[in-house]
Amino acid sequence: YQRRVHGQEVPDGSHCGVLGPQVRFHARGAGRGGTALAQQCERATELGVRPLASITGMGLGGCTPELMGESPVPAVQDLMRRNGRKIEEYERIEVNEAFAAQYLSCERGLNLNRDITNVNGSGIGLGHPVGSTGARIIVSLLYEMIHSQKKVGLATLCGGGGLGLATELTLL
Repeated sequence: YQRRVHGQEVPDGSHCGVLGPQVRFHARGAGRGGTALAQQCERATELGVRPLASITGMGLGGCTPELMGESPVPAVQDLMRRNGRKIEEYERIEVNEAFAAQYLSCERGLNLNRDITNVNGSGIGLGHPVGSTGARIIVSLLYEMIHSQKKVGLATLCGGGGLGLATELTLL
């Protein structure tokens, strides 16, 4: 069984692997996160580790490239349309904070409650790592939900070009 990665044939499984606490991948784009999750779940099962949370919803949205920082707004609206939730039902929210004006635009567009949003800081204070912002946001949300004993959380992120993503996490 052969797969194509970056246009080259590779044997099954050789395009990724678990190396201790790190996961190494050569795939691109959306598949990267999905593959990492699948690999980690398989490895966690082998090790007898239980999951902490489940992704219980996702939404996508977009804006013109000039307004890319506002793309979490339509993404969250898409998520809430799909799962029937209201913004008030989320107990903790992490909003990608590329810069202050971008956050404020999302806060207004979604009517966010500052008391439950980015409670430990976000991109400006904690970092906005290129290529792993999504992981940083999800992990920050997950551990804040555990710490504060909250059940349902929302993570958002905007991407270059105007793409937005919203993810709902539910503690198990």
